[in-house]
Amino acid sequence: MKTLIAYALTLILLAALAGPAQAHFGLVIPSAPVVTETKDAEIKLDVKFWHPFENSGMDLAKPKSFQVYVGGQAIDLRPTLKESKERSFTTWQTAYKLARPGLYTFVMEPAPYWEPEEDCFIIHYTKVYVEAFGVDEGWDQPTPGLKTEIVPLSKPTALYAGNVFTGQVLLDSRPVPGAQVEIEWYPGPDLKGQAPYENLVTQVVKADQAGIFSYAAPSSGWWGFAGLNTADYKLKENGQDKEVELGAVLWVFFQEKPTAEPLK
Repeated sequence: MKTLIAYALTLILLAALAGPAQAHFGLVIPSAPVVTETKDAEIKLDVKFWHPFENSGMDLAKPKSFQVYVGGQAIDLRPTLKESKERSFTTWQTAYKLARPGLYTFVMEPAPYWEPEEDCFIIHYTKVYVEAFGVDEGWDQPTPGLKTEIVPLSKPTALYAGNVFTGQVLLDSRPVPGAQVEIEWYPGPDLKGQAPYENLVTQVVKADQAGIFSYAAPSSGWWGFAGLNTADYKLKENGQDKEVELGAVLWVFFQEKPTAEPLK
């Protein structure tokens, strides 16, 4: 009997260890991906460290940096961040007024997050675009000074559900051959995604030798893409050197598919 109990406990432990870990994503979500009317010029932004599909998260310390790039300028938004709570987790919010036509690139760099389950630190450089008043030049250009990022090769503010999004993973401004890219859907506030099985919560694609990957989003809404790499430096935890996961995170909105109506 003791042998059977020990065997059963071993199976349970192995199953727990084999279970997939929840993917981590830096998350910067604006209240609108495209603004066309002056009355909608002030947008709200939610800033989190999150498990998007399950809509649960981790505490996010005040970001090390939070900026918006527009018209060749970087504007510091970190002082505008207000601490908030979502299901007991620390998150951040702010509002920003789009003052002129252009493509606004919001970028968050967090403080290193220690993840004991993965025995490493996590730093996700997180980016999202907002198009204002019909001007979108620069969507295919790298963001100045960003350690790692995904540069779109498909216009990120003009995609329908089912369209293929293509991007390139960069680290230190250079393509990352064979980069692993994790992908998750964010269903929105107070919603949780439903997947037939665990492997469909976080999907994974591999980039080619030029760091380029593609993915067709099956439904509308916000989709997060995280190109993952290991830093060439380590940080200390309890006096020991630990590896650092660098994530190039990009959030892209896919519109609902268009409908048709009779000609008049």
